[in-house]
Amino acid sequence: MDFTMTRESSVAKAAVKVTAVFSFAFLMCVGASIRIPLPFSPVPLTGQTFFVLLSGAMLGGALGAASQLIYILLGLAGYSIFAASGSGSLYLAGPTGGYIFGFVLASLICGTLIRPGRVSGIRVLGVFLLSEMLILLCGVYWLKLVTGQPLGRLFLIGALPFIPGDCVKALCACGVYRVYDRVVGNKLK
Repeated sequence: MDFTMTRESSVAKAAVKVTAVFSFAFLMCVGASIRIPLPFSPVPLTGQTFFVLLSGAMLGGALGAASQLIYILLGLAGYSIFAASGSGSLYLAGPTGGYIFGFVLASLICGTLIRPGRVSGIRVLGVFLLSEMLILLCGVYWLKLVTGQPLGRLFLIGALPFIPGDCVKALCACGVYRVYDRVVGNKLK
């Protein structure tokens, strides 16, 4: 009897984790639809990094990164889920590809550095801000590869305009995570 209960419990936990991973991949699509084009930059403002941060913090590093990889694979498969309804390998080879690949790294970092169990808000915010900066660094270096322009100029068009919005998204994600941590804790990790 205990074996049956344990097995059913394991299957149920696995189903919840798979659902959560795919849910965050879907939320990335929603975040991509929240798009504000910047006339001076080939990269738009989107709502995606909010979900990147939460995917890692809530699911853990491996599952959070998996949700981001699923998002990328869906876009590569031709689903128009990237910002501006983009899809395919040519989209990833363009100016926003580095940011998108940075999503995987940022989610992994968030999930690795944030442990459930009422972690301090300052620590969570610090990890979220670090992760936002990693996404921007990946994006700027990718822009360098794509355009060949000087890093200083690319920082001005590919990172600096995004810092205020990324700080707001990190603060909001921190608030959401703190509530989640109190209510759910480590049930998904």
